[in-house]
Amino acid sequence: MTASPVIRPYRPDDRPALDDICVRTAHNGGDSRPFYCDPGIFPVTFAAPYAHLEPELAFVLDDGRGRAVGYILGTADTPRFAEAFRTAWLPLVADRHPEPSGPPDTPDEAIAWLLHHPERMVVPELAAYPAHLHIDLLPEWQGRGYGRELIRTFLAALRDGGVPSVHLVMATANEPARAFYDRMGFHEIDAPLDDSVVCLGRATEGADRL
Repeated sequence: MTASPVIRPYRPDDRPALDDICVRTAHNGGDSRPFYCDPGIFPVTFAAPYAHLEPELAFVLDDGRGRAVGYILGTADTPRFAEAFRTAWLPLVADRHPEPSGPPDTPDEAIAWLLHHPERMVVPELAAYPAHLHIDLLPEWQGRGYGRELIRTFLAALRDGGVPSVHLVMATANEPARAFYDRMGFHEIDAPLDDSVVCLGRATEGADRL
């Protein structure tokens, strides 16, 4: 008998699945592989460092057979995380993904620039929302209520840790994601970011009512 899908804590052996999920959802919610020479830049920048630096805030959707098919991860303290990213994560991956020598000329270089500038995460206008998150599910697992469960799990973990609020940054072009976050109680935050992205936030209280 096949077990039901379940939300569980991340395990180190989930790393290949984590990377795959990130790559397959990184381009405005779709597969990044047709658009990037080395789409591995995405999990190195937006997924793996969180599992490495704050595994206690990393959760996966297990398909019931031990395979991760979605995840939510993040940090409780964005300035602290940006510092740890610089000192403890970047040295592990910088050689494989070097910093562009000038302004980014390609899509790959644009993400590599983000990798090498973790301080970009620290935005004064977001100080009231100290935590931030990333959530992704494989396409066939979307629209089935699992995203809601992942958000509920993550918000509860933050709340129980005394963190009052959380933010995320998403591509403006990803309209289905924006509709999802609206349903999850997120609201837009006015922050000086590029027009291609929008910042959303919400309190951690009330997670149980989602």
